[in-house]
Amino acid sequence: MSGFDWPALMRAGMLGLRLTPEAFWRLTPAELRLMLGQGAGAAPMNRAGLDALLAAWPDKSEGEDHGGD
Repeated sequence: MSGFDWPALMRAGMLGLRLTPEAFWRLTPAELRLMLGQGAGAAPMNRAGLDALLAAWPDKSEGEDHGGD
């Protein structure tokens, strides 16, 4: 028995995405997931992540002056 809910996937692909049966069956599971909006990538960085990067790699060292603003 497969772990896929084929009837639900077919409804999502053919009714929700308006794919033809031929186009639906040509897709890989990964392509279908992307089209359905799942697994589209990592979430954007939040403020805590940015602060951690700034602390780890500051633009200039303490006491260093680049003559900017």
